[in-house]
Amino acid sequence: MKDSNQNKKSQISRRGFLPFLGGGLLLPFLGFGKTTAKVSDDSEEYQTLLKPDGTTVKVKKSVVEKSSIIEKNISNKSFSEWLKNK
Repeated sequence: MKDSNQNKKSQISRRGFLPFLGGGLLLPFLGFGKTTAKVSDDSEEYQTLLKPDGTTVKVKKSVVEKSSIIEKNISNKSFSEWLKNK
């Protein structure tokens, strides 16, 4: 009789295995891994610009200051042609 009790305790049943499986699936949510937090540079200012397709884009002001001007004064007609979808 003692042999059958020891045999039952040493075997792993499905009911005994499920808590291990569930616990293993929850490990990624506990956050043991290293997180690489991206440090944002809040001192940088952004400027909103218009793209030729009519959408807006946020661009760093330093990039805008370093850029060159292609045409300083443009007519309304050329501006509307630039905005048209191609």
